[in-house]
Amino acid sequence: MTELRDVIRTMYPPILADRGLEGALASLAAGSAVPAELDLGELGRLPAAVEAAAYFIVAETLTNAAKHSGATRVTVRMSRHDGRLIVEVTDDGIGGADESRGTGLVGIRRRSAALDGTVLVSSPPGGPTAITVELPCAS
Repeated sequence: MTELRDVIRTMYPPILADRGLEGALASLAAGSAVPAELDLGELGRLPAAVEAAAYFIVAETLTNAAKHSGATRVTVRMSRHDGRLIVEVTDDGIGGADESRGTGLVGIRRRSAALDGTVLVSSPPGGPTAITVELPCAS
């Protein structure tokens, strides 16, 4: 049962059910090791799989910023346009993100690909790092 509960938590975190996506993201930002600012547009109702993916993507990007970027600030923007959820996370760190050195960016790509989404990573040496994810979310 413990293993089953752990699997379920990784699929749809309880905080999403309790607080919705906006509340869950606010909680992530508040607990971030790097100060994080949220800029959330009008998201409307989203499919549960898209909410979960967006939550985990933001969680991973905040973790990556804290571990690797040397950033002093992270901005998370989320909006909905033309049937797609746009997640943009930018930090003011040193840049140089390298997908071959860990699992964070690879995990973001896998989560996005599972929903036919796309990921764009811009992280030149010297920074900043910007990660943009687009997830289909049309009803």
